[in-house]
Amino acid sequence: MSAILVKNLTKYYKTYEKKPGFIGSLTSLAKRKHSLVKAVDNVSFNIEEGELIGFIGPNGAGKTTTLKCLSGLLYPTNGEISVLGFTPYERKNQFLKQISLVMGQKNQLWWDLPAMETFLLNKEIYEIPQEKFSKVIHDLSKLLDVEKLLHVAVRKLSLGERMKCELIAALIHSPKVLFLDEPTIGLDVVMQKKLREFIKAYNMEYKATIILTSHYMGDVEALCKRVIAINHGKIFFDGELSDLVKKFAPYKVIRVIFREYVDPKKLEGFGKVYEFNFPELVLHVPIGNTGEIAAKILKAFSVEDVNIEDPQMEEIVRDLFTEANR
Repeated sequence: MSAILVKNLTKYYKTYEKKPGFIGSLTSLAKRKHSLVKAVDNVSFNIEEGELIGFIGPNGAGKTTTLKCLSGLLYPTNGEISVLGFTPYERKNQFLKQISLVMGQKNQLWWDLPAMETFLLNKEIYEIPQEKFSKVIHDLSKLLDVEKLLHVAVRKLSLGERMKCELIAALIHSPKVLFLDEPTIGLDVVMQKKLREFIKAYNMEYKATIILTSHYMGDVEALCKRVIAINHGKIFFDGELSDLVKKFAPYKVIRVIFREYVDPKKLEGFGKVYEFNFPELVLHVPIGNTGEIAAKILKAFSVEDVNIEDPQMEEIVRDLFTEANR
């Protein structure tokens, strides 16, 4: 059963242009120029109950705008949206009690009060029975390892600890659909790993439908089997992460360390020279030819070391969006 249905979603913004200076201000009073920004442009997809989807794209691609439309914060210009059978922008109480939007750059916790104060407020807002509230707080704080921090002023918590408490505040009402917009932004690698583990555990335990946006491909790679890629407001890939790799990175990486300097022109016949800063060469070669090409390099040059690697996900996605922008 589909938890989220999106058909031809469109969100346009009208932005006004003004020339600099006093004359520019006077001119804009008489005649204002404007341009149309297509933040989301005719997007369609559906997500089944319990799916954990990676929603990827560069800055300004339309990810956050899409999530805001799905959560009812924005009214779409055109298109149809259904989340759990509700139309999000109608903002019905029944709908709002079953979703949650977590934005890594936005805070809902009161700075000078313990996180528990925010949890208690949310308990009343969502009309959560005391027994259920106590169980959810116990389970989530144990999963996130913040049991001893619930009564400490938020301003005294580290960034990672605050982010954990933000997640608890967003999950107190056990939402069926969770929108996570850059939840690990600004966190160190250890804390990123812990939050990933929590998101995965929450998805499995509560069978929640989750859409995750992140610029850290480690988040997406660790959590999401399926990804939706968007750029300039349009979806250009929707499928399994493994298929994205096959489609956009049908190559292996050969990393060579030379003993002696090599003329870059002599390397062009071996594959695509991705990077060459002597003594290191990074070469992209077709998947079926890696062993043969590595052997030719060893025979033709004085080599200190050679490694054959799978392309890094960060590298694949960076090249993918660079090409899309062209």
